[in-house]
Amino acid sequence: MLLAEPRISLIIPAYNEEKYLPRLLAGVAAARARYRRGAEAVEVIVADNASTDGTSEVATARGCRVVPVAKRVIAAARNAGAQAARGEVLAFVDADFQIHPDTFNAIEASLAEGKAVVGATGARMERLSLGIGLSYLILALGVKIARMDTGVIFCRQEDFKAVGGYNEARLVAEDVQFLRDLKRLGRPRGQKFERLSEVKAIASTRKFDRFGDWHYVTGMIPLAYAALFSRPMLERWIRQYFYEDPR
Repeated sequence: MLLAEPRISLIIPAYNEEKYLPRLLAGVAAARARYRRGAEAVEVIVADNASTDGTSEVATARGCRVVPVAKRVIAAARNAGAQAARGEVLAFVDADFQIHPDTFNAIEASLAEGKAVVGATGARMERLSLGIGLSYLILALGVKIARMDTGVIFCRQEDFKAVGGYNEARLVAEDVQFLRDLKRLGRPRGQKFERLSEVKAIASTRKFDRFGDWHYVTGMIPLAYAALFSRPMLERWIRQYFYEDPR
């Protein structure tokens, strides 16, 4: 039996995340315990995107609602989780991240002011090296230019519905379009994107662990070529890097 309507629904898209999900959920439990409205005011939804490991069992054992999602596109997982959500506020975080203990309080305070249509906590890397640091700087520059961010993304459920959620035609960068859509929605209302840098999430470095600390920097030239001259090559790279890499 479901309890009273939660205030915040945290949605975690997950594909074969039995290794990383327990770490995230431990941090989520700590943040729920710190939330001023009470732990029960945050529901946790794991959108299981056709996992073949124990992701669903891990989530269920820790009290999460599990929403099965057959379409292997992360935007579809985010949307399915949002469709099942009961909270007035939606928050999204990837399964290999870790969140700050005051995340939900910071989101609450931001939305209470009424100035934000959408926001993000930002993120820092779980470990650093020269290669990872340079990659982070490149990404941070792009984030600053675009006036967006990553980490825990949050908005009101009514605004999520107004923009139609995430674009499921996109294999990647669906979050970039989502933020742009919400910023556009908020502009006539005098609302904007807000960055909650005091509660930064921690991003996994598992891609660097697997492919090397310099792979992002060294891969930019061929990736840029594919983006400019070969759409099939680009799509093939995206699927291999984001969707078919074994976990």
